[in-house]
Amino acid sequence: MSDQHTASHDGTRTGAPTAPATSSAPVTSSADSAAAFWDERYQQSGRLWSGEPNAALVRETEGLTPGSALDLGCGEGGDAIWLARQGWRVTATDISRVALGRAAEHAAQEGVADRVDWQQHDLGESAPAGSYDLVSAQFLHSMHDMPREEILRSAAAAVAPGGTLLIVGHMGFPAWDTEPHPGVDFPSPQKVQASLDLPAGQWDVLVCDTHEHSLTGPDGQPSTRTNYTVKARRHTAKD
Repeated sequence: MSDQHTASHDGTRTGAPTAPATSSAPVTSSADSAAAFWDERYQQSGRLWSGEPNAALVRETEGLTPGSALDLGCGEGGDAIWLARQGWRVTATDISRVALGRAAEHAAQEGVADRVDWQQHDLGESAPAGSYDLVSAQFLHSMHDMPREEILRSAAAAVAPGGTLLIVGHMGFPAWDTEPHPGVDFPSPQKVQASLDLPAGQWDVLVCDTHEHSLTGPDGQPSTRTNYTVKARRHTAKD
């Protein structure tokens, strides 16, 4: 995904990365620079993420009736492809053309290419049109300038009546990152919920909490990271 800004997911988006996250990248507010940064980062490895769906996505979508889904910051497509396998029609967006190309190849290999629409967007500038039964923003962090609160409010606006908004993020850097970026914001779930400014009486907040996630560090060491989940359901006219 993107923004003016910049893009995307984060350092352990689909589990343990197959290449260690870099923490020395220069901070910039240029959308072109952000896209180039993520393209270069993806090109450093044959696959940056595990290819598996985020555990919180799997957990929080259990029991939902498949419909239309929007995946913001899809990276190499692990979440979008998993959703397509469950019967969802997915629109998936990222700032990186390299990531989107890999995601499309993976979807074709998994036989779900016809169920996913891959779109490149800098989310601070543009986003897929329409409304969706599920809007998912998994680890929407960036080492660049990014109007994250605006992006997430737009994400909420894209949720169809009766649909679900799912936001998952980190509460801090992993233990092995000894040179964390000072410009990366890790808000609490309560702050994320408040920043959405959801209209009273039109939404039910189902989850607003933190949880521990087990993962493996770049040297193979076991570790945990504290993440948060904000999940809300938009009312229908009958609610």
